[in-house]
Parts: sequence; structure tokens; C-alpha cells
Amino acid sequence: MVPGGPRTAAGTCSHPPALLPIAKKGPRKCKTNSAGLVAALAAARNGARRLLVERAGFAGGIITATGLPFFDGIADYHEKRVVTPGIPLELFAKMGACEPGATHLLSHNPTIDNTERFKLLADRLLRAEPNLDVLFHTIACEASVRGDRIEAVYLANKAGLCRVEPKVVVDCTGDADIAARAGAPVEKAPELQPMTMHFRIGNVRSTPDTRRLCREAVIRAHEGGELPMFYGPGLMFKFAPDEVYVHAVRVPADGSDPEELTRAEQQGRQDAWTMFEAWKREVPGFEDAYFITSGPFIGVRETRRIVGEYVLTEHDIVESRRFDDAVATGCWYLDQHPNAATVGTANAGQKVQPDPYDIPYRTLLPRSVSNSAGGRALPLGDAARRLVDARQRDGDGHGPGGRHGGGAGRAPRDHATRARRPAGPRRPQAAGRRSGAGSRRRRLTAGWNRGRWESRKPAVTWPHPTQRCRLGWP
Repeated sequence: MVPGGPRTAAGTCSHPPALLPIAKKGPRKCKTNSAGLVAALAAARNGARRLLVERAGFAGGIITATGLPFFDGIADYHEKRVVTPGIPLELFAKMGACEPGATHLLSHNPTIDNTERFKLLADRLLRAEPNLDVLFHTIACEASVRGDRIEAVYLANKAGLCRVEPKVVVDCTGDADIAARAGAPVEKAPELQPMTMHFRIGNVRSTPDTRRLCREAVIRAHEGGELPMFYGPGLMFKFAPDEVYVHAVRVPADGSDPEELTRAEQQGRQDAWTMFEAWKREVPGFEDAYFITSGPFIGVRETRRIVGEYVLTEHDIVESRRFDDAVATGCWYLDQHPNAATVGTANAGQKVQPDPYDIPYRTLLPRSVSNSAGGRALPLGDAARRLVDARQRDGDGHGPGGRHGGGAGRAPRDHATRARRPAGPRRPQAAGRRSGAGSRRRRLTAGWNRGRWESRKPAVTWPHPTQRCRLGWP
């Protein structure tokens, strides 16, 4: 750190790219989804300097970015026993949803009553950490590598472009963005699971037949060609007695492709409005209803996954296999969303509900990069890739400055294997430390070729005033 207090990257971005000074930081993460929020808090509370970068104007990940109020998988399905204590449980308790330190909950997927208040809670907790700097409205757009280390991460925001030299990178983008930019091996399933736009409708009068009539109206809209795809629909009066929260939109797309992500956002909003109009037109109780809002972002279930030091398989999970380097416990079911309409349910096929299972630390470590770890983008076998609902728990178990961190001077993959522990996260430890200086810079020029993105990384010094990230529009 620069003497005299923390320096955020935002304060260095007003210079031309070739003159950008280096904002040296301690362990750093790339996006505050739920896992990232927890990872940042865990590291900062244990003395690690942290720069937290978020593309939105708020933290909280799926809870605030899509409007989904569920804490899925915080408790075991059968016993309702809390299996992810620590910061996830702290957040849930501070929302008034349970007692602090609760060991059992009323549901395995309980909800909070206000996603906007969750933004305020996240803000308050982040501001309370003196070791934590936060940048909203900022994107980590590229990484430069020296040997097997990420030596610099490039940020873009309203102040321009800047470079940060982290000791450790915790990639909680959910899409393995930084791992991919750094050249770490990543993979995608041949068919990605669809996305969902959550939305809310106000001034709804509930009747015993509301859900059945809404389902029938959605089926008619689908059969009539107005609605390409849907699931459920799931209607819940979660926020107010006359307000419906809906999860039913289904859009097939690749969230790591900017064209497809744009199309998915547009299609998701259209499908939500189509459902609203159908219900308002056909379902008693919706006559005076109004559309409140859709989520700020469409919910992306799956894109890239890191290829980790270990790949968690369906057998590991269904058999509740224990690992000596376990850092978190999962308990979510086989949640496979097909790219097709499913009536009355979100899934196709028989539901598989495992007992609590271990998530080993090695699954968070991308191969070929020594000072980085992943978040939601865990390496999973195809059949297991939605068995792990890891939005928050993996942040609490992160090696670099999180609950499984190593001592000074140690990269994430150098951390010693720990003893097996019962369900729940481990105790936090100190953050890693980066060594070495200087680098061979790599840059990204975003080109346009046949409607797809291409990455070209010439061996030039980056950033450079004539070689900034740009689109090659005709």
C-alpha cells in the first residue's frame, strides 16, 4: 500500500493510458456477487488489504442484482440444520430473518423480506471495514500474466482505464472472467442452462385459484407463440400481501457472449411483460395490478467454469464424500434447468436431493495460475454442475485472504491441506502475499468478426495510447 492511507484505483484513472500509475493493492477480487461480498468481508476482517470491484452500483450479487430473496442452501433440506454459518448466516440474521448464531431454520431455502434493505446492509458492512476499498460501476476487463502469476488487472470505469497490481486475485465474477483473461483453462457445457428475469407485480388480489389460473394463462401464451419459453410459473407473495414476486422467465443464452447477453436481457423483459399482460387480461385479481419492476440484471445460471485442481463430480456430492481440504459445505439439490418449457416446475426429471457434502479447496484453484482463486464458477462434472448452490458459501471459504487463507508470501495453491471438519466453514486466516515486480504486459483488443468476439493478445506494452480496448465497428 502507498503510505498515508489507502489509494483506490479510481484516483489514478484520469491520466492517459500510457501514463497510468500502478495502484498497488493487497488481495483483490473482481466482482461482488454473493460469494464476492462474503469473500471481501472475510478477508478484510482478518487483516488483508482488499479492493472490491463491482460492475453494478451496489453489492449483493443475485440477491440484489436479480431481486431473488432466497438464501438457497443455507440449511440442510431434511433437518433444516444450518450448514453455512459464518458470514452468510450473519447476513441472514442481520436482515431479521433468524436469531444470531441460529443452528436450525424453518426452511432449507428461507427468504429475506426486502432486497433493497439488503443493499443497505451490504453497504454498511463494507464501509465498516478499514482494510477494504470498494469501487462500484467498475469492470475488471483484462489481466496481464508473468509466469504463473496474475501480475496486473486492468479496470475500466467513469474515470477511464487503470491498472492494479494485486497480491492475490479472487475471481468472483461468476463467469471466470479473470481466469479466462489470464489464460487459465476454463470450460463450458455443450448446452448452457437458461437465464431468468425475476419480476414483481403490485396490487394483486389473491384467490385460491390464482396460481392455477396464472399457470393456464401462461400455457396459452406459450402455445399461441407469444411466450417462447417459461417454467412454473412460480408466484409468491413474499414482499407484501398484495404483491407477487415471479420467477418464471426462461431465456437460453450464453452470458459470457455480449451479443447473447444483450438479447437475453431484452427477451427477459419482454417475456415478463407478456406474462403480466396475460394475467391482467385473463386472471381475476389482476384487473388493477401494475408492473412494479424487473431485476436490474437477468439471472445467469452458468457460463464458463474454471478447470480446477480438482473437479467435483456428481458421485462426490450424492455420496456426500468428505475431503481433507474442505472449505465449505453444500446441500442444494440437482437443480437442472432445461432449455424448454416446464409446467409447474423448474426442472426436468426426478429431483435428486443429496445430504450435505464437502466443497474442497482445490476446486477453487484454477490450473496454471498460482495467485488466483475462483468463486461461483466451480469446476464440476456435467451432471453435478448445478448441484452446488455456492453463491455465498465459497466466498466464506476462499483461500486468498478468506477463511482458508495462507500466511504471508504464500500463493493460494501453496496453502497447506487442513484437517477434515464438520459441516460449516473453517476459521479465517491471513491473506497471501505477492512477490516479484515488472511484467510482460498483455492487452486485449476487442474485435468484431462474424458477429462474435475475438481476443488477440499481441506482445506489446499495455495500456498504450493507440491500443485501447475498442470495438471495430464498420
